[in-house]
Amino acid sequence: MHSDCKFLDQAPRFLFFTGKGGVGKTSIACASAMQLADAGRQVLLVSTDPASNVGQVFGIVIGNRITPIPAVPFLAALEIDPQAAAQAYRDRIVGPVRGVLPDSIVKGIEEQLSGACTTEIAAFDEFTALLTDSALTAGYDHIVFDTAPTGHTIRLLQLPGAWSGFLEQGKGDASCLGPLAGLEKQRSQYKAAVDALADPLRSRLILVARAQQSTLREVARTHEELNAIGLSQQFLAINGILPESATAQDPLANAIYQREQHALAEMPAALNSLPMDRIELKPFNLVGLTALRQLLSNAAPLAMPDSEVMPAIPAPDLSKLVDEIAADGHGLVMLMGKGGVGKTTLAAALAVELARRGLPVHLTTSDPAANLTDTLNGALPDLTVSKIDPHAETERYRQHVLSTKGAKLDEQGRALLEEDLRSPCTEEIAVFQAFSRIIREAGKKFVVMDTAPTGHTLLLLDATGAYHREVARQMGDSKTHFTTPMMQLQNPRQTKVLIVTLAETTPVLEAAHLQDDLRRAGIQPWAWVINNSVAATTVHSALLRQRAGNELAEIAEVADRHAQRYALVPLLREEPTGVERLLALAGGQTPSPLVPTDHKGEG
Repeated sequence: MHSDCKFLDQAPRFLFFTGKGGVGKTSIACASAMQLADAGRQVLLVSTDPASNVGQVFGIVIGNRITPIPAVPFLAALEIDPQAAAQAYRDRIVGPVRGVLPDSIVKGIEEQLSGACTTEIAAFDEFTALLTDSALTAGYDHIVFDTAPTGHTIRLLQLPGAWSGFLEQGKGDASCLGPLAGLEKQRSQYKAAVDALADPLRSRLILVARAQQSTLREVARTHEELNAIGLSQQFLAINGILPESATAQDPLANAIYQREQHALAEMPAALNSLPMDRIELKPFNLVGLTALRQLLSNAAPLAMPDSEVMPAIPAPDLSKLVDEIAADGHGLVMLMGKGGVGKTTLAAALAVELARRGLPVHLTTSDPAANLTDTLNGALPDLTVSKIDPHAETERYRQHVLSTKGAKLDEQGRALLEEDLRSPCTEEIAVFQAFSRIIREAGKKFVVMDTAPTGHTLLLLDATGAYHREVARQMGDSKTHFTTPMMQLQNPRQTKVLIVTLAETTPVLEAAHLQDDLRRAGIQPWAWVINNSVAATTVHSALLRQRAGNELAEIAEVADRHAQRYALVPLLREEPTGVERLLALAGGQTPSPLVPTDHKGEG
């Protein structure tokens, strides 16, 4: 089927699809690969997504070997398993020191190598074989990658100097340089791979986004980061845009349409210069060849009658969780999850509802979108709002590390340390240190924390931050009572962690990985919140009814497999800003401007 997409015009050899989880990268990558193959080109589709469902999309098992897709001549696929790659990589580095160094140090090294950076670099390791002219890929006209390496990974791989020596001499106690130990052998191959990525005649990067302001802001940052390291051949694909034809007689569909059109009109200036494709939301699940062949075409989707109304499914709502939280009278409530799932809004809703009940609440956020403070400040007598500036905190932390650890390094070592301090982990650690100052208040009031550090960062803080162990050692002989921030997070009586996700395959898988990470750090998540659910509200539009039906399996997965307790929050007609709408969201009494929530059920 014909595509309306600019990003496939005169496609170069390498196509990379990049973007957050849940924006539809895999579906678009699969549909693009199929279209090129249908045109008679030899195509290899490669996924490096830990939650890869390429095999599921085509209905076959693929795995870590090149596998022809029987139903599509000229198309083969390969799924690189980043977790397996990272494990092999860790074994290569840790193997030689096991039994030589003390167990505690070996465990520290393993922990350092357990983060997202290691997984990315290990996957990139496999990537490079496909990017550099190897016998493996000689027969393919196009190689389509689902999930490109991030700018941070590419920048690390461009670094000069001997990483191995730097680390062996014990100068680097760093969060992301750790993964680079022992990669000296691949340096020439990495250089060839980075050169291929930056060559517009060979490579094209497609940034995949949704028509949401927060997602588009994030994509603008990615665009600028990739641009800064020479990857300038970028296209923008905005996926899942609600077509105007789906809005008839459905107030919810109409409101979503208006909201998306506004987000597109207000798009960050940096993105306006990119060639852009708009891909409409389809009513069907993007599995199987027929569905994929229709994805990139904005011709009329499969006709479905706008007839019967689909009522909201019965499920526990947010007010049930608030009742349980409020019963404690005080404590730390942390909201965790990937970007774009609505943590900030839900944190604000919980804080406002607890304050409405006369409980003292401190809501703290590190979200760069500061409109929260404007919306809430002074609105409720029992609510304090504070905002942590991630940039200021990160800069303060960087300067501290450079003036202590960095002071002892030569010029090259200092350059490596500075690069490492530009990693995403650094910002999380710096912000966590700022949060730690506020955590202490949770003994007397509620502290609701938005944008909490990930499980890996918490493990890193416990493994390398030594604060926890140092305090324990100093206090060991005395009977003095003490609590470190980490101990407080691990105590379920003091801290409740809420994992926020969406009722879609990738966000649920990512949330499950986060839960595993937290459990390894000794933190047991208290509840899951599934946000923006179509199934949790009444819909008329055929397209939205189909979408609601698609959510049911993911909701069941959370309820039955992952969560001790959960709440389902409906997709609303209007953005839940302002105290009244936030109260409606958390209290279960939705006022008239919103979608009616007649879905209160027993949890």
